[in-house]
Amino acid sequence: MPAISVEDLSVHYRRDRDTVKAVDGVTFGVEPGEVLVLLGPNGAGKTSTVETLEGYRNATSGRVRVLGLDPIADHQPLMMHVGIMLQQGGIHPGMRVIEALRLYAAFYPDPSEPGVLLQRMGLRDRARSTWRQLSGGEQQRLSLALALIGKPKVVFLDEPTSGLDVSGRQIVRDVIRTLRDDGVAVLLTTHELGEAQRLADRVVIIDHGRMVAAGTLAELMNAGEDHGIHFGAPAKLDVSALSARIGAPVIEVSPGEYRLDSPPTPIVIADLTAWLSEQNLPLADLRAGRHSLEDVFLRLTGRQEQGESHS
Repeated sequence: MPAISVEDLSVHYRRDRDTVKAVDGVTFGVEPGEVLVLLGPNGAGKTSTVETLEGYRNATSGRVRVLGLDPIADHQPLMMHVGIMLQQGGIHPGMRVIEALRLYAAFYPDPSEPGVLLQRMGLRDRARSTWRQLSGGEQQRLSLALALIGKPKVVFLDEPTSGLDVSGRQIVRDVIRTLRDDGVAVLLTTHELGEAQRLADRVVIIDHGRMVAAGTLAELMNAGEDHGIHFGAPAKLDVSALSARIGAPVIEVSPGEYRLDSPPTPIVIADLTAWLSEQNLPLADLRAGRHSLEDVFLRLTGRQEQGESHS
C-alpha cells in the first residue's frame, strides 16, 4: 500500500467572485522508501496539493490518504507519524535550538535523541543559540531536525535546500537519502531542477493545477527523445552560419540553449566544436540523444520555474 495516495484530487477556492481551480484531477502515490519530487511553475498547485495531504486544506473532490488515514478526519493520530518541514520555522525567536528540539521531542512517545539530530544537521555548536541568532541556512536545518524528531514514516519537505550554502545542501541531501534508505516516504517540493535530479526516485510535474508528466528521471528525460544534439553557448549565435557549416538545422530553443537536428556522429560534433572555436566562443555543455530535466520541464510548461505562490 502506498504511504501517500492522491486520487483525482481537485482543490477549488474563491478569489473575489471567481472560482480558482488550484488543483484539477491530480493522481499519484508515494511508496515507503521513495523520494517523490513535486515540480511545477509558480501557481501550479504544488502547495495546495501538499497542504491537502497535511490536513490543512479541504479537497473539493477526489481522495487523499496518508498511511491509509484521512489527513483531516484522522489528523491527530496521523501527525504522530508524519514530519512536516515548512519554509517558515514557526519557532519563537527567543527559543534556543536545544530547547526547541526538547519541546518537540516531548510530543512523541519514542522521539529521536535531540543531541543526535543536532550532530546530523551540523548544529551541535549552535545548541545554545536562539532562533533569531541562526543564519537562514541554520534555521532551515533546524526546521528539518524538528520535522524528524518524532521518527516519522512520512515526511513533507517544502524547499528543503532553499537558502543553504554548499555544506548545508550536502547535509540535507544526505539526510534525505538516509530517510529513503530507512523506508520513509518523502514528498519534496523544490524550485531547483538540479536538486530534483540529485534526489528524486520519481518526479510529478504539474501545471495550472493539472498533472502533465510523471515517472522516473530516466523515463522523463528519455520521453520524446529526438536523437538530436543539445548544447549551450552564448546567446544569439549566428545559427544560419552554423547550420550552413554543419549541414543541419540549428535552433536556439531558449537564450543560450540550442538544438542541432542531426544524429550525434563524431563528424557533426567535430564540426560544431570547430566552428565555435573559430568564433572564439565557449561550449557550455553538450548532450546527445537525451533531454535534461530542464528540457522536459520547459517543453511541458513552457516557462522557467521561479517562485512558488500559495496555491
